[in-house]
Amino acid sequence: MTFAHQAMTINSSYNNSVKITVIPGHFATNHSHITHYIDMTVLKSRQSMARAAAKSIASEYVGTTVVDTIICMDGTEVIGSYLAEELTNCGIMSMNQHKAIYVVTPEFNSVGQMIFRDNLQPMIKGKHVLFLLASATTGRTIERSLECLSYYGGIVAGISAIFSANKVIAGQQIHTLFKLEDIPEYKTYPHNQCPFCQAGQRIEAIVNSYGYSKL
Repeated sequence: MTFAHQAMTINSSYNNSVKITVIPGHFATNHSHITHYIDMTVLKSRQSMARAAAKSIASEYVGTTVVDTIICMDGTEVIGSYLAEELTNCGIMSMNQHKAIYVVTPEFNSVGQMIFRDNLQPMIKGKHVLFLLASATTGRTIERSLECLSYYGGIVAGISAIFSANKVIAGQQIHTLFKLEDIPEYKTYPHNQCPFCQAGQRIEAIVNSYGYSKL
């Protein structure tokens, strides 16, 4: 059976025009094995859907949270740009009305540590930073990101993900457009505790924030 035959579309409870494609199977990420691949390609790339996603995300922060910088991870730059626009143009209740918000993408070194070059560090140090991710499964990426933010002197304003398997990571609430209840069969396992591997079931694809590679 091919991915296309297995795929199912799920709409966000925040906005019916925001959709993801979910494919059940046996997949490997950098940190774990998962039971479903969540394809966000269209959501991150299509202008109308990215803007709708940004509008929904902004609703969590617009009247309560100061945001100076948005750190876009996992290819969420299009959404992040619209999010900055939404946060600065949301009327008299906005904490960021008419404010300039930086939208930046981190760099990762050879050992996977998140870094910011000297020219970007002024956009982090002393700034209220909102993290924007595609997905959070084990929480390791977020934990490392928070360590990085602390190192560069930033202040956590919030964390948003298109999908997260956890509501709280490292003491921080994760705001999501899609939650575990939307994909109740979704499971994640450490590499050495995967029941599919123990049963001899082959991995169907290697997946990450950029997409998948079939095996």
